[in-house]
Amino acid sequence: MATPKVLCVPLLSLLALLAAYWYRQIDDNALQSRLDSVLSSLLRAEQKVGLDSHRPPRIAIGFGGCLDIIVDGVALLNEAGIEPTYNPIHHNYIETEAQLAESFAYFFPPGAASERYVSNETLFRKLVDTSKSLTEMRWALGGNAPVMANRLATEGCDVLLGGRLSPEEISVLSERITVAGEPINDPDIHLIMEYPTGAKWGNHMSRRANRYIVHSDSHNPMVDSLEDFKSQLESFSPDLLVIGGLQMMDSFPFKSGQRESRLKAMQELLLSTNPKIASHFEMASFVEQSLMKDLLEYIIPYSDSLGMNEQELPNLLSLIKGGNITVLSDPYPRVASILDQMRELYQLLRSQEHKEGQRYLTRLHVHTLAFQAMMVTKDSMWKNTMSATAKASLTANRHVCGSSQIDTRKAKLIMDDSFSVSRETGSQRIPFKESRPVSCWEEDNYEICLAPVLVCTEVFQTAGGGDNISAAGLVLQI
Repeated sequence: MATPKVLCVPLLSLLALLAAYWYRQIDDNALQSRLDSVLSSLLRAEQKVGLDSHRPPRIAIGFGGCLDIIVDGVALLNEAGIEPTYNPIHHNYIETEAQLAESFAYFFPPGAASERYVSNETLFRKLVDTSKSLTEMRWALGGNAPVMANRLATEGCDVLLGGRLSPEEISVLSERITVAGEPINDPDIHLIMEYPTGAKWGNHMSRRANRYIVHSDSHNPMVDSLEDFKSQLESFSPDLLVIGGLQMMDSFPFKSGQRESRLKAMQELLLSTNPKIASHFEMASFVEQSLMKDLLEYIIPYSDSLGMNEQELPNLLSLIKGGNITVLSDPYPRVASILDQMRELYQLLRSQEHKEGQRYLTRLHVHTLAFQAMMVTKDSMWKNTMSATAKASLTANRHVCGSSQIDTRKAKLIMDDSFSVSRETGSQRIPFKESRPVSCWEEDNYEICLAPVLVCTEVFQTAGGGDNISAAGLVLQI
């Protein structure tokens, strides 16, 4: 008579497993439905505004370009025999294998994007040669300006690109792009050391997918397409002028006064541009304080718009406030923190004494892993902020997943169900709504729009993410 009791225990266990599976399926289905709803709502917001097919936007963008070698960063270090170090150190530039290991160990665990100049040509050549032996190595068009140019052309714009490019680089550019700059046969090479979330290097583990970039450029730091670009600018008649790629000047061994001379030439370009033509400066990973200060003198005061990520925002803000830069910041910042920093940067730049020819900042776009945030001055030249923020959000997934079609089975939301608009006590909280995921509101003399990102969970690439996102966000606003 004991047999039924013996059978009862495994039967109950089986029922419990089936119940757990059933509830998990319900949760998974609800999550999938939520992601699908967010995607369809973002697509509707993006599609509310279209481009004028009779007169597409005309955008001039400089400077530079390169060939990217994209590899798994950990695999490259292992293959090159560069051992993990547990002494993470920030270096402005890289001279030795030990410094490379220390610098990689500094940025890899938090998953923070970084870019460094390698002054040792022998070391850089070794890394490039080693990368070519990796089975999953691939080549791609690189450089802020060409990557942004291709995105702008993909979105339907006509583009003038300032850069000295090789035939290989030119061959992968859109037909909508005109290149201003003498061609070269020896393009600069950037080594893109990608890694996914949870990647391990020794005892180090990355908190998020990102990349560590090294280069040893000779053409890009000199901005040697500037004069050709300037000579074609007036006849091209752009609606928008975009400046980027200036981080290639960071830690480069210029002769005395050489860098300042090139930046002054760029300043003259901005001063000579019709004020009715909007100007945008795309920030990047800068570590040399003197270069950042030069940008605050020669470039930023002549820009209507700035684009940057969650690392570059506190870096620029810290320099303006205290004269120092912050090399590493929180890779997962809260919405309230980013919005407060954006307000502070906006007010600081607009309150500075303006000289003749300088412009007031009227647009600020910050792109993070979890969300896109745009701040636009009311009644300024920038339009369609809500749709532009949605497009930037969608582009983040499209680029990182490597597909124009977004698959919500390969996406997740990491933004909270509601967010505070400021860290100040008593600040308004805005709930996240799947049916209206882009939140917009007005403050002072500006409007803020914020959209969640459908974060790609099957990463194809992270390099070029910021360039694609910023470019897509600009398309609908000019």
